[in-house]
This record gives sequence, C-alpha cells and structure tokens, in this order.
Amino acid sequence: MFTTILFYVLALVLVVAAFRVVTAASPVAAALHLILTFFTAAMIWMTMGAEFLSLLLVVVYVGAVMVMFLFVIMLLDMRMPSLRSGLKAYLPLGLTVGGVMVLEMAFVITRAWLDVGPAAETPAGYNNSLALGTAMYSEYILAVQAGGVVLLVGMVSAIALTLRKRSDVIRTVSSDQVRVRSSDRLRIVKMKATTETAVDDAGDKQ
Repeated sequence: MFTTILFYVLALVLVVAAFRVVTAASPVAAALHLILTFFTAAMIWMTMGAEFLSLLLVVVYVGAVMVMFLFVIMLLDMRMPSLRSGLKAYLPLGLTVGGVMVLEMAFVITRAWLDVGPAAETPAGYNNSLALGTAMYSEYILAVQAGGVVLLVGMVSAIALTLRKRSDVIRTVSSDQVRVRSSDRLRIVKMKATTETAVDDAGDKQ
C-alpha cells in the first residue's frame, strides 16, 4: 500500500516537472526542472528494484549531462525573445512529431498491458546489477560502444560551440619562453653617477 502511494506521488511530481521543462520561460529553469524529472524517475526505478539503473540515471544524467547543459546555456548566453520569434513557424511540425510519439508510446504500453502474463519469480540471490552488466558488456557491447561514441561527439560539439577566439586575452607560449635569451630580457645601461652634494652645489650657484 505504501509503495503504491509513493509511486503515485512520485509520478505526479514527475509529470509536473516534465510539464515545467516545456513551459518554463528561462532555459536555466527548464534545465533545473529536467534535473528534478531525472531524479524523480530514478526514485521510481528504485522503488521497482532497479537500483543500478536508478543510480546510473542520477550519476550520469543528473551529475554530468545536466551540469554540462547548464554550462552550455550560461556560456552561449541564449536570448529567449530571439528563440520565441520562430516558435510559430515550427509549432505545427513540433505538434505533429509530439502527437506521433504519444501514439507510439500509447500503442506500446497498451500492447504490453494486454499481453502481460504472470509475474516472473526472482530467484534467491539474484543480482540485477550483475545481470545488467553481463548483458551490456557481452551481448550488447557494440551498442554500448556506439552510445559512448555518441556522447563523445556531443561533448566535442558542446566545446566547439562555446569556443571563441578572443584578442584581449594574454596567453603564455611555453616554446617562446624556453627559447628566450638573457639579452632579450635584460639591458645594461651605463650612466654617470651623481652625488647629492654635487646637485646641491649646482642649485646654490643658480
């Protein structure tokens, strides 16, 4: 009973946070609500016994990907009025794609609900983290490697988008420092020495 109530509470928080991701006026607020969405989904997975996936969602998405999103948003300095100017032009296409996704998910969930059979009993000493790790790095090793390459491309793309050449930054060139000579940095100037007495006498004569 308690697990059911907890599931519905977490599901309500998940739906509200996901709605705020789409409707938030600020991109930073949308990213923060997306962090809440990921964290709530991780808690739902935890209640279902998928501890590895739950912790993976928190560590990878909340702890790494979303932090990178926040840095990219702040570095790009996105202006919401310019982004909203083209909203009406792409709204029909966005609604069409969203409707197709909703229909596909409804079809899959309905078919799985109708074809569901008796729940499989978990054997004693079963470790879902061990089973998942064995499947990932044996049967699905190519898919895992492809996902890693996709994440690497995304990271490089984010760096390339935020990389700007600035002319007002002083950079240290190590090769030039190694090749420097003492004559380039030190100049000896010879000049006549003067004493305070000579200066005072010259002032008195004037």
